Amino acid sequence: MSGTARQGQWNPKLAILLAMAMFVLVVDTTLMNVSIAAVVNDLDTTVSDVQAAIAIEALVSAAFILISSKIADLIGRKRAYVLGLLAYAIGALTMTVTDSLAPMLIFWGVLGGLGASLLLPAMQSLIHGNFEGSAQRRVYALVGASAAIAAAVGPLLGGFVTTYLSWRVGFAMEVVIIAIVLLGIGLVRDVPFTGDRRMDLIGALLSVLGMGGLVMGILVWQEGGENVGLLIAVGAIALTALGFWLVLRKREGKVPLLDPDLFRSKMFRFGITGQMLQQIALGGSMIVVPIFLQMVLEYDAMQTGLTLAPLSLTMFFVAMLAGKRAGKRRPASIIRAGFALLALGVLVMIPIVPRTDSGWWLAIPLFIMGIGLGLLVSQLNNYALAPISEERVSEAAGVNSAAGSFGLSFGLAFAGGVMLATLSFTFVSMTETSEVLPQADQERVATVLEEDAQVMSNTQLEELLATQPDEISDEIVRINTEARPRALQAALLIPLLAALVGFVNGFRMMRLPDVTPSADIEGMTLGG
Repeated sequence: MSGTARQGQWNPKLAILLAMAMFVLVVDTTLMNVSIAAVVNDLDTTVSDVQAAIAIEALVSAAFILISSKIADLIGRKRAYVLGLLAYAIGALTMTVTDSLAPMLIFWGVLGGLGASLLLPAMQSLIHGNFEGSAQRRVYALVGASAAIAAAVGPLLGGFVTTYLSWRVGFAMEVVIIAIVLLGIGLVRDVPFTGDRRMDLIGALLSVLGMGGLVMGILVWQEGGENVGLLIAVGAIALTALGFWLVLRKREGKVPLLDPDLFRSKMFRFGITGQMLQQIALGGSMIVVPIFLQMVLEYDAMQTGLTLAPLSLTMFFVAMLAGKRAGKRRPASIIRAGFALLALGVLVMIPIVPRTDSGWWLAIPLFIMGIGLGLLVSQLNNYALAPISEERVSEAAGVNSAAGSFGLSFGLAFAGGVMLATLSFTFVSMTETSEVLPQADQERVATVLEEDAQVMSNTQLEELLATQPDEISDEIVRINTEARPRALQAALLIPLLAALVGFVNGFRMMRLPDVTPSADIEGMTLGG
């Protein structure tokens, strides 16, 4: 036997290479989260700019994943897989050499997001076409385990590399892994597309405008930009128009971007809603907590990774156990319990934030959140896909992945926006009531914050205030010390609200009869 393995045969080398590709996709964002302070310092940028780059990568992936799936059908799934890997490698390579924000936004944020949107659907098609039966299920299990491990060890790995080497080394490691995956591309057998080759360009445009308008509106708002309402309105109108457009295309017998009949299933609708809410909560939490640790407690990346370990490791182990030992428990009840625990963990964390001087006080709420997220990860993908027929499951999985990526980008952007808006309001209010700051200084602080509010550590702020009189400097640092926790508390309301809405959605799920996914469908969603 040469080159590629016979169709359907278990090929451990190919399975491992596919798992390595998924590992890079997941570990990438966790590496950035624990390295925020180091990236801000090295690139001479701000926390909100780095947070925006993380949100943009997730947004681009979500906005383009549906059309990228069709592009992969047209140009070949193997070619799309290679292009996705190359785009991701270019983004990671840029991070190893860039000394400014713009290349990071363009190559890591935009190009990396496009790479992910090509890679995920192509990978799913290639697994489906290169393996069959039990071999296929083993590959999905291995790739899923790789994603779970990346999420679990990512904060620790990123923290270690950033603290003792450099955050750039972490991205260099991604490039090396991708190079190894590409060296084994000869093992992959391309999977030809035999369906309709027409593309719904208007549907694709509405999808990009819809998701992009909503998230970009929030990002512009947090940066103090203009036309925020217009951007959000464009996004909302585009998503509404997309719904009508898909139904019209289907009625006219033309190929829509995605089949609107998928949404006739309440189980599918509730499932992808749960997926989106879970990712909003995760995205909001995983930007707010690292910022608190690095900007308020002034932790380095290793300390940040260790503090986040109760969440990431618990999520991994609970997801593994719940997936295997759910027994006769209804998936909907497990999902509802997951959202309840996630909300409880955030609720416990909120009053701790302004009172703690150590990240270890966050261990218990992070542990509770990890249990909740683990329960959700173990059930949501299969729940959403259970009512979908096997011939349509690839399309449904793409919608599920898009919902998750959109939720992640929305959570990152919205929590960050609320954090900076609250910081600005609180800081201005406290300066106006200060008995130490002169009127001129109060007005200057208000003007600066209105244009560009930023989360800063006290060390950074003291450096900026080095030329100011001691009493002015001390007063502004005091205000910063009191204002930041309030801003972070307000931002945590976003994941809390998402978890509570998910909990309510769980009651709606409970009213539906259970549907057991087929053995071929179960566990086959990637990137959810």
